[in-house]
Amino acid sequence: MIEFLKSRTKSFRYAFGGWWYVIRTQRNAWIHAVVSVAVIIVSFWLGLNAQDWAVIIIAIAMVWTAEFINTALEAVVDLASPEHHDLARVGKDVGASAVLIAAGSAAIIGFLILGPPLWERLSSFFP
Repeated sequence: MIEFLKSRTKSFRYAFGGWWYVIRTQRNAWIHAVVSVAVIIVSFWLGLNAQDWAVIIIAIAMVWTAEFINTALEAVVDLASPEHHDLARVGKDVGASAVLIAAGSAAIIGFLILGPPLWERLSSFFP
């Protein structure tokens, strides 16, 4: 049981190390972080229901997951092909496209869920 707990602790340490690596090295991760925090704050302010929160959390997780997978893909491509290669570029470009699709989809989800109540709340400030 002790060995199991030690191995799980190591696994979590490695996972958080990967998260820290992405935050430290990927410029777009900072954009994702700022937008994620802003969306969460606005969602609290609007008092979203549980279903809307679930969709917002899934959208945020989708973007972060795509960013993490893209970062891992870039590292593996750089390791496998240190010299410039057309297929290495394709792999990296496709990974970046996945992040773009996830971020674009999350933005649409955010506008659909947050847009109407945000518009209503902000409209009340300007008669």
